[in-house]
Amino acid sequence: MNNSSPPTQRYGYNAADFTKFNKYANVMLWGFVVMYLFFYNGRQNINMVISSMMTDFGVDKAGMGIVTSALFWCYGFGHLFSGRLGEVIGNKRYMLIGALLSVLLNVFISFQSSLVFIACLWGMNGFAQSAVWSPAIAMSSKWWPKEKRGYASGVMTGASGVAQVVTYGCVLVAIHLFPEEGWRAAFRWPLVPTLIAIGIFALFVKDSPREVGLADYQETDAEAAALEAARIKELNSRGFFYPYICLLREPKMCVFLFIIAIGGIGRYGMLTWVPTYFTETMGMNIKSGIVSAVLLPVGQSAAFFLMPYLSDKIFKGKREPLLILCGVVSAASLVIFPFLTSQTAAAAMLFLVGFFSSVNGIVWAFAGDIGTRAFAGTATGLLDWAAYMGAAIQSILFGYVTGISWSAMFIMIAGLYVLLVVLALAARNMKVRGTAQ
Repeated sequence: MNNSSPPTQRYGYNAADFTKFNKYANVMLWGFVVMYLFFYNGRQNINMVISSMMTDFGVDKAGMGIVTSALFWCYGFGHLFSGRLGEVIGNKRYMLIGALLSVLLNVFISFQSSLVFIACLWGMNGFAQSAVWSPAIAMSSKWWPKEKRGYASGVMTGASGVAQVVTYGCVLVAIHLFPEEGWRAAFRWPLVPTLIAIGIFALFVKDSPREVGLADYQETDAEAAALEAARIKELNSRGFFYPYICLLREPKMCVFLFIIAIGGIGRYGMLTWVPTYFTETMGMNIKSGIVSAVLLPVGQSAAFFLMPYLSDKIFKGKREPLLILCGVVSAASLVIFPFLTSQTAAAAMLFLVGFFSSVNGIVWAFAGDIGTRAFAGTATGLLDWAAYMGAAIQSILFGYVTGISWSAMFIMIAGLYVLLVVLALAARNMKVRGTAQ
């Protein structure tokens, strides 16, 4: 956080308390980053071994698409409740339960010989993985006020982008060290650093300022403070499901649900199928395909960090202008991509596509804005549900579409980003009403 203002003016804390608050806010942020850098080892590991599993089990891309979609469906529906349950049970406690369960399920999958049983376990893993992200955004809202929320959500979402690269590296190392295990190595050895990172998170991160003897911070943004006060007042007199009613009556929230669904289709459509695209169209083996495709998550990582930060600094918390820019550039880039025949040019274009197609970080900042500390977890859960409904749809849809033409997949995603631009334009002038009444 910026210490340039007098400490006594910072969020209602005196000098000593602000120093303590600032310390633990950063511990929360970077402790989560350490854990999440390895968390995708238990989710996106399957993307790098799809070809190997298809060969081993004798199924086509459509069949594997159904398997990979099991996680997306369960992950998405798990988010409908994970954010709210984190708010009720305790964000950190709920995150740890899900993270440890995911590690166990991955290891269990590595010993299976039935693809149907693997699909069932992979779906259960989706529920386990859903227990982390929404409570994490809710936790960050307790430590990072609105004026810093873009930075915090950018760092966290950036970690998810870097985690994609980490997963690529961990799976490559596992395949190299244990080639005799084939695809099963991807579900075993990458989970070792994941388990260590979970332990670090459990030891050092605190759920809220109250856990270190501090009062909750005071919001400096007057409009955000008024919205939060209204949310908290209503929440205290309503039941478990009130946050859902309140949020779904906000037209702007509904528009952002469609925006993030498009983002989920685009992000996971490319992450799931681009490694296979390289192996099929350019004759690469699994390792070369992974290396060529790695610039996609590298680009996504850069965007995840930078875009929310820019929405704070340049657009003063307005999220729509950057969404419009991202949609325009993504649509144009995706139309060009399937016509590239050079491996180098395609890999470079992947970085550009990854950077501008990754709107998630902007949306997570919006989740904190519209949910406030009262129910940012519920807002994130709803948005993540929409994102992974898109991810689940793409997994099945593109399994069939890529069997017809790779170009069709890229052009279809480009069309969806044009729709994203239209939705972001519509959201620009929508006001947040405040409560469900």
